Amino acid sequence: MKTVVVIPARYASQRFPGKPLHLINGVSMLARTVRAAQLAGQATGASVLVATDDDRIAAHAKEIGVASVMTDPDLPSGTDRCRAAADLAAPDADFIVNLQGDAPFTPPEHVAALIANAAKGDVVTPVIQLTWKALDALRENKKTTPFSGTTCIRAPDGRAMWFSKKIIPAMRKEDKLRVAGDVSPVLQHVGLYGYSRTALDRIAKLKQSHYEELEGLEQLRFLENGLSVYAVSVSPSQLPSAGIDTPEDAERATRFLREIGDPYTP
Repeated sequence: MKTVVVIPARYASQRFPGKPLHLINGVSMLARTVRAAQLAGQATGASVLVATDDDRIAAHAKEIGVASVMTDPDLPSGTDRCRAAADLAAPDADFIVNLQGDAPFTPPEHVAALIANAAKGDVVTPVIQLTWKALDALRENKKTTPFSGTTCIRAPDGRAMWFSKKIIPAMRKEDKLRVAGDVSPVLQHVGLYGYSRTALDRIAKLKQSHYEELEGLEQLRFLENGLSVYAVSVSPSQLPSAGIDTPEDAERATRFLREIGDPYTP
């Protein structure tokens, strides 16, 4: 199976123009994301491709030694940009990973886990089983930002059954579960996707679905239209898992790396 990791990276952004080129502790956001993809590629044989709409990002991609392709600036989403790039530069790829360019701390192991499980669903995506401590922290965050953090329930075979911005499943006997062990039954979704070629082509033609619109979760469109989504378990990372959306996010990330040590290696 031939795999390509596509990194959509736009220059334009209302909140953070030029975001992929912004330095986090001296290294551009794009370089960090590319390095994660390259490490996953070394382990799996996947190639890496930056999908952009701006010459400045294409030039930086060349500087850091990764292939890039220019895509239509009017494409509505990173998924559409991912598909366009794969069609242009990797038309023979069977499996396409969409690694957003504003997710510089994505563990390479998460990307590699998608590739290793590519045959198990139309779409493959990671989930992390939360400890009770992590679940308590998620609940606390949702008091102020109720739409932060997405959770997932899945069948015993790993097939995702539903995703929600609410914490699912509800637990009627949580006290007993807490006594039984340190790990909760709650799975937190990580916003990283791998698609079969046929699934990605189909998704591009689907309209926004009912529950997708209500929850603001693109993956519900997949489930509502009968696509199989395999939720692969991965280990949590010590680095921030959320994307970088604002300059303030980038500054916080820089301070964090200086405190714990920067794992980036060129």
